[in-house]
Amino acid sequence: MILQFGTGNFLRGFADLFADELGIGPVVAVQSTDGDRGALLNRSGGRYHVAIQGIKEGRVVDETVEVRSIAGALIAATEWEEVLAVARDPRLVAILSNTTEAGYSLEEADARRDLGTPISFPAKLLAVLVARGEAGLAAPWIVPCELIEGNVDRLKGLVLAQAARWGLVGEIREWIANQCRWVNTLVDRIVPGPPRQHPLLGIEPLLIMAEPFALWAVETLDPGFPFAGHPAVVLAADISPYSLRKIRILNGAHTALVYRALGTGLETVRQCLDDPEVGAWLEALLFEEVVPVLEGRCDDPSGFARAVLDRFRNPFLEHRLASIALNHEAKVATRLLPTLRDYCERFGESPPRLAALLGANA
Repeated sequence: MILQFGTGNFLRGFADLFADELGIGPVVAVQSTDGDRGALLNRSGGRYHVAIQGIKEGRVVDETVEVRSIAGALIAATEWEEVLAVARDPRLVAILSNTTEAGYSLEEADARRDLGTPISFPAKLLAVLVARGEAGLAAPWIVPCELIEGNVDRLKGLVLAQAARWGLVGEIREWIANQCRWVNTLVDRIVPGPPRQHPLLGIEPLLIMAEPFALWAVETLDPGFPFAGHPAVVLAADISPYSLRKIRILNGAHTALVYRALGTGLETVRQCLDDPEVGAWLEALLFEEVVPVLEGRCDDPSGFARAVLDRFRNPFLEHRLASIALNHEAKVATRLLPTLRDYCERFGESPPRLAALLGANA
C-alpha cells in the first residue's frame, strides 16, 4: 500500500502510472487543497486514462493507457482519521508527495499536536509517521517528488523541527529520524494536463497527457525500493549527476533558445527545433559544447541530449519561450555560465556558440 499526498496531474501521470505498470499498490491519495479531484477519483473508482504522446527515438508515440492503481482519495480536512487509519495499515510501504515548493514550510497553526487536522504538509507527514510508529509497525519509505534539490533532506529537517514543536523526543523521534527510509529523488516528465485532442476529452474529467520520456532517480541502492523494477527508475548512491545532466542539457537548452530566438519571430520550443537554422544551432551547441564537459561526470550525456531533442520536437505540446524566459538572468547563471567556464577549463578555449550567445555575461 502507498499513501500519497497529492492528487494532481504529475503524480497520476508518473508514480501512479508506474505503480499500475508494476502491479503494486493500492495507492490511497490524500487531497489537501480545494477542488473536486478527490471526489472525481472516488466516483471513477480510482480509474482514469493517460495519453502518452510525443516522440521517442524519432518515432511519434500516441497511445492511451488506463491506470487502476488508485484505490480511492481522502480529503485531509474532513477525513483525517481515515488518513491515520491508512498510516496504521500493516500493508503500507511508502509515502509519496508532490506538494510543490509551497508545501515545504511550517505553519504557526500547527504549534500544538492536539489542534485537529495539521495544516502544513510536514506536520501532516509527522502525524502520519507518529501514528505508524506508535502502532509498532514497519518504517515506510518516504519519497518526495517535489522538484527541489535535496528534497528529502529539506523535508526531513522540517518534520524534525515540527517534532520539536510538539515535544516529541526519545524512541518515536529516533524511529522517525533513523528508521524511516528517507530518499532524495529527481523526477523528470512533462505532464501538462489534458491532451489538446483526444476521443475522451469532455467525457473523462481525469484524462491527462504525459510525454513518453520519464526518469525517476532515487538516492538509494536498496533493491527493495517499491518502484525499483520500473524501467524509468534509476537507483544511485548519489543522484547529483542526474541533476547536473538535467540542468546543463535540458534546462540549459531551454534557456539558450530564449537567447537565440530573440527577434526571429519563433515563439515555441518546437518551432525553434523545426527551424533549419535554429534547430541545427541548438544541436551543435548541445553535442559540441555542452555534452563534452559532462563526459565522465554523469551517465550517457549524449543519449540524454538526443532524448531532449525528441522531447523538444513533441508535436502534442506547445512550450512557449515566453514562459521559459521568466527569471532569465538567474537561469543563465545556473544553466549556461557554468558550462562555458567548464569548457574553457577543460579545453583551454572558449566554446564558440556559448561565448557568442552570452557575450559580456561570459
